[in-house]
Amino acid sequence: MKTLLIDLDGVLNTYCGDYNEYEISPPREGVWEFLEKISKQYRVEIFTVRDKELTQKWLNDNNLNKFVSNITNTKSPYASIIIDDRALNFNGNFNDTIDAIVKFKPHWRDLS
Repeated sequence: MKTLLIDLDGVLNTYCGDYNEYEISPPREGVWEFLEKISKQYRVEIFTVRDKELTQKWLNDNNLNKFVSNITNTKSPYASIIIDDRALNFNGNFNDTIDAIVKFKPHWRDLS
């Protein structure tokens, strides 16, 4: 089974730049259904710089733990796909990449 690495803040939860190291924002609407569906085809790992125990508690409290096989603070080179709110997909063209870098903002910046 291939590994899917998913960022916690800004992807699975409603984080919008208001980082609190002791509290994780509520789950994003539809995350339970998303993880249920995708975990049938991929080994799901959560990527976060947050405390692992706090993250595990958040997963347990929101009944998401059954879909997640690992919590890590390292972006694994073995992941088949990485989902992150602060990432760009390289399309093979450096000029396009420079343009995307200059224009980049995470999706939640439009919500502020």
